[in-house]
Amino acid sequence: MSWTRDSLIDAARKAAGGAYAPYSNFHVGAALGFADGSVVTGANVENASYGLTLCAETVAVGKVLSENWRGKLEAVAVIGGKAGAVGAGDPVTPCGRCRQMLNEVAALGGSDPVVWCASEDSVTELHLSDLLPHAFGPASLD
Repeated sequence: MSWTRDSLIDAARKAAGGAYAPYSNFHVGAALGFADGSVVTGANVENASYGLTLCAETVAVGKVLSENWRGKLEAVAVIGGKAGAVGAGDPVTPCGRCRQMLNEVAALGGSDPVVWCASEDSVTELHLSDLLPHAFGPASLD
């Protein structure tokens, strides 16, 4: 594994710098760490039709799945905040949709990744199963 908790949080922070958030001015970055040491990042992408907005975690999951990557997801780092102040305030957690999207990738690798929700002052550490108990996933369709 070539990433650490801090390097994954830094990757998420860097990804947040690429957010397209002209409506909320709230930038979020996510970094997904895999067992082979690879890291995939994403930033939120807003749309004037708000319902079409993509969260950072969803962008990262889309990259993973569209590139046919099927590794073991071990960790997720998420950080957000107003432009120029990413990480200020309380840590942000993945929304419900993102929890479900992350669950899909985790199920492919048979994992329950740790999720680090970061701010400048603290890191909340949870497992995906804590954020999405009794998840509906690929096995639910069997």
